[in-house]
Amino acid sequence: MGTFMGHMYPGLFLVSYGLYQAIVVFKAVIVSDSLPNPSCLPRNKGRWARLWEISYRGLLKMVTGSILIAYEISCIKGGLRLMDRELPPRFMYPKEWQHLTMFILLTLNGCVDVMSKNLLPQRCVLLEKGTGVLTFYVLLMLLVSHVQGSTGVELQTHSLLVLVVFLLMLVLTIELWAPDAFHLSLIETFLFLMMGSWLVQAGFILYRPVSGYPWQDDDISDIMFITTFFCWHVMINALCLLGIYGISSFWHRWYSPSLKLTGSTEAPHYMSPKGLLYKLLPEVEQSENDEQALLLSESAP
Repeated sequence: MGTFMGHMYPGLFLVSYGLYQAIVVFKAVIVSDSLPNPSCLPRNKGRWARLWEISYRGLLKMVTGSILIAYEISCIKGGLRLMDRELPPRFMYPKEWQHLTMFILLTLNGCVDVMSKNLLPQRCVLLEKGTGVLTFYVLLMLLVSHVQGSTGVELQTHSLLVLVVFLLMLVLTIELWAPDAFHLSLIETFLFLMMGSWLVQAGFILYRPVSGYPWQDDDISDIMFITTFFCWHVMINALCLLGIYGISSFWHRWYSPSLKLTGSTEAPHYMSPKGLLYKLLPEVEQSENDEQALLLSESAP
C-alpha cells in the first residue's frame, strides 16, 4: 500500500462500495421500504433464484481483499519476511505487515457476510454488523500506529484519514442498536465515499503530484492545502449523494412506478420490538371488537 496503486486500488473499492450502498439506501427510502437486511431467506427456491440472493457485497470484499493481499506480497522483492537472520533478530517490513493485516480483515469480513446470508439457516444481521465494527476498531488501531514516524505532508494526509475511520467506527457502533435508522445508513455511506476518495487523493499527493513536483513538508502552504482539499472532498461527496438521490428519485418515479405499489422484492428484515408492537396492536383491537360483537349477538333475545 506504500505505492500509488496501493492507495488507488483500496480507494476505488471503497468508492464503488459507497456508491452501491447509496443506491440501495435511497431505493429503500424512495419506495418507503425498510432497509434491505433480510433476516430469513427461503431455502426452497430454484438454483437460478438462489443465485440472485448471493451476498454480492461480501463476495466483492473477499475478491478485493484477496487481490490486495496478493498485490502487497508481490510488491516486496525477496518475499514478505517477518524477521531477519541477524542477531539479535529484528522485525522487517512493519508497514507492509500492517497493510496485509488490513486486507486480511477485509477478506474475513466478506466471508462472514457470505456465511451469514447464504450458509446459515437464518441470516444474522447482528453478526455482520458486529464483524464490521470489530474490523474498523482494528483498522483504527493499525492506522494510528501507521502514522508513527511520519511528518509533514504524509502525517497530515493520514491524520485526516484516521479522522474518517474514527467517525465511521462510531457510526457502525451505534448501528448495532439502531440497525434500521436511515440517517445512520446515510452517514455511513457518506463516510465510505470520503474514505475511498481521500485514499485516491492521498495517492496523488504522496506519489504522483499533479504539478510534477513533490509536496514540501516544511511548506506551511502545502500543509494547509491538504486540509482544504479534504474539505473539497466533503462537499463533492455530499453533492454526489444528492445527485444519486435525485437520479434515483427520477428513475423510480418515471420508469419504475410499480415499485410504489409493490415495494421492494427483498424479504423484510427483523423489526424492533416497538415497531412490531405498533404493527400488531390494530390486529389485536380488531379481534377484540369481533369477540365483543359475537358475545352481544349471543346474549340478545
